[in-house]
Amino acid sequence: MRETQQKVAAFAQAYGLGTDPQARMLDLASEVGELAKEVLKATGYGTRPLAPTASLEEELGDCVFSLLCVSEALGLDGEKALDQALEKYRARFAEAGDIGHRT
Repeated sequence: MRETQQKVAAFAQAYGLGTDPQARMLDLASEVGELAKEVLKATGYGTRPLAPTASLEEELGDCVFSLLCVSEALGLDGEKALDQALEKYRARFAEAGDIGHRT
């Protein structure tokens, strides 16, 4: 994923898309909302099984792009963050048999 994050960073720089983390977070939230809308449309608001569509794939791609832009804006390594999350979930599963949040 480091290569992908670097590719996204280079793209954003080439097209003058650099901005602060706050704006990146708003963009990510917007893109997740658009993906949710496509899931609702693809399932008839939950009345039928999900059938993947080109629109779903496009919106997912927008979400991944936006998330990697957030990683860059925050100066964080997305791959390292993912590895840490996976380890956290492995430990939770080993301890409790599921990966749900612990309060």
